Amino acid sequence: MLVQQSSALKAEILRLKKEKDVVILAHNYQIPDVQDVADFTGDSLGLSRKASTVSQKTILFCGVNFMAETAAIISPEKKVLIPDLEAGCSLSDSITVDELRNWKKQHPNAIAVGYVNTTAEIKAELDYCCTSSNAVNVVKAISVDKEILFLPDMFLGSYVAKMTGRKNMYIWAGECHVHAGITPEDVTKKLNSLNDAEFVIHPECGCTTPMMYDVADGSYDTKKVSILSTEGMLNHVKESKAKNFVVATETGILYRMKKDNPDKTFIPASEKAECQYMKMITLEKVYNALINEKNVITVPKKIADKARLAIDRMLAIS
Repeated sequence: MLVQQSSALKAEILRLKKEKDVVILAHNYQIPDVQDVADFTGDSLGLSRKASTVSQKTILFCGVNFMAETAAIISPEKKVLIPDLEAGCSLSDSITVDELRNWKKQHPNAIAVGYVNTTAEIKAELDYCCTSSNAVNVVKAISVDKEILFLPDMFLGSYVAKMTGRKNMYIWAGECHVHAGITPEDVTKKLNSLNDAEFVIHPECGCTTPMMYDVADGSYDTKKVSILSTEGMLNHVKESKAKNFVVATETGILYRMKKDNPDKTFIPASEKAECQYMKMITLEKVYNALINEKNVITVPKKIADKARLAIDRMLAIS
């Protein structure tokens, strides 16, 4: 009965989005049912870029708040909806705009570099945005005599400092609650339980940066480790001759991996690595958002314009 209800709801969502000319974007960590009705699935930045190129004037972003904000900043002429306004992010919430402004006052000549997992207000206070995959290059692009304030992920900050050798980097003590508890011992145990297992890490999820730091520290020298973007990760596991993979990111991505590679085995680095905010988005909420067109994400022009500068600088650095 539940399967029938789900199928009927999916069919109605597909009809409505066509009738209303709405594009549905779903983050890889959404539940399978939501991924099934999406036009595009991917990481937050990739989806925001996609939002700017689609013909539809309304975007239904199935993800968390800061992602929908980024889409609204990049595509100010479009209406951006989110199925649940309460879908937040513990990493994004780990620094407030007042805390950042006070920090900047303490280091008046520093360059502020912030991860894309931040609010629009925070982005408007930054000199550069970055993703996990280009954070090292962003920092390398800044003059070595300039102090850097790096926020909000302390694991990503530690990784970047190690990879660049920067001694004048100040790192905010923020973290994502989902993966902060994953230990190298957890991963090693999983890797040892599978023959010839590869270890893959999604670099644009703040949650995985503790694992990235462990990789930089040489913790997995005996195993093949790949730090890849979402599409890179999905392409890698498809093309790899390996049959077994340990995946360090939110467990939602396993749905797509298993669907695309039914002959391979994918094990999460931690079964507990589920983001309750991502899982707040349900088929019913997607349907209601299409019907009512409420929960519109708007970013004030002054904030959006300033935030866009930091985002554009990020996009310019590979």
